[in-house]
Amino acid sequence: MPSQKNIDEVKVLTDKLETASAVYFTDYLGLDVESITNLRSEFFHASVEFRVTKNTLLKLAADKMNIEGLDNFLVGSTAIAISFDEPTSPAKVLKSFTKEHDKPNVKAILFDGEVLDGGEYKKFANLPSKDELLSKFVIMLNSPMTILARTFRSPMENLVNVLNNLKNEKSE
Repeated sequence: MPSQKNIDEVKVLTDKLETASAVYFTDYLGLDVESITNLRSEFFHASVEFRVTKNTLLKLAADKMNIEGLDNFLVGSTAIAISFDEPTSPAKVLKSFTKEHDKPNVKAILFDGEVLDGGEYKKFANLPSKDELLSKFVIMLNSPMTILARTFRSPMENLVNVLNNLKNEKSE
């Protein structure tokens, strides 16, 4: 019979899986305490939750959410990086962290209800963030508006120049 602690943990994991924009399943085994502490700190600064979980409890939470395909990845030690806002944040943290350390390995990614292979995280890490995309979009929108404003202003400036030239000629 499951303990109340495990039942509560499955409920918490189910809620997190439901509200997360992306979940990265990692194998952290082989990292020392100092490295894991540094990794947790980097995740914290990126607004990502990082926690070690039991595979069985993750499987139960995934089953409650009707998520299929995770069973093959939930083997060995597992820690999850959960992002609620920016789905690429964990990938960027993991990419920068693995430059200095060879762990953690990304086993799988749960993105938009779909389970992806862990190797895909490098593609996510290279994507621009939501804020970067929005700023590029605003710049793209602003450029045609600026050109349009110059186009409307140009004939008026030309008319004013012609009138000033006429005025100068008549005054001489």
